[in-house]
Amino acid sequence: MSETPQNRPIPYIPIDLAEPADLVAAIRKRRGGDFINLDRMLLHSIPIAEGWNHFVGEIRNNLALDPKLRELAMCGVAVLNGAEYEFFHHAPPFRKAGGTEEQVEALRLLGTPQFPKACFSPVECDAAELTLQMTRNIQVDDQLMVRLRDALGNTCTVELVTVIAAYNMVSRFLIALKVGPEDHPPA
Repeated sequence: MSETPQNRPIPYIPIDLAEPADLVAAIRKRRGGDFINLDRMLLHSIPIAEGWNHFVGEIRNNLALDPKLRELAMCGVAVLNGAEYEFFHHAPPFRKAGGTEEQVEALRLLGTPQFPKACFSPVECDAAELTLQMTRNIQVDDQLMVRLRDALGNTCTVELVTVIAAYNMVSRFLIALKVGPEDHPPA
C-alpha cells in the first residue's frame, strides 16, 4: 500500500529532543544515552512516556524474576504478536542472561507444533507456555500456574505474568503505530 496523507504513520519525535529535560534525561539514562524509536513515538504524550519509562524500567531492572525468564517471555510475546522490533531488542538481553542461539531460534517457533521444547528447561517450557496462553487465549491453565508457583514462588510468578501482560501492551503499541527499526542496531 502506498503512503498517502490518510495512512502516513505518526512521525517520530526528533532524536535531539531536549524538553522536558527531566523526562528526556530519565529515558536517556535508562537507555544508556540514546533514544530508540519506541521512545521517540511515546514522547508524543508526556504522561504516557513518563509512566511507561517508570513501569517498563522497573520491569527491566528491578524484578526478582530470573532475567532469562523475563527476556524469554518478552521474546515469546514478540514472536506471537509479530512484533519483530520487540524481538530485535530482546533477543540480545536473552542471550546475555544465558539464552543460547539455539534457544533464540527455537523461540521463533513458539505457538507452532515445531516448537522444540527439548531446548528449554522445564520451568522455561512452562514460562513459554504461559506466554502462549496469556497472549493467545488470555485464560491460563490452572495446573500450569501451580507448576510455575511451585517452581518460582509467588513473587516471581506474579512478576512473570506482569512481564507477559506488559510486553503484550508494548507489541500492540509498536504494531499499531508502525514503530520500525533504528538506523543502527542497539548497543
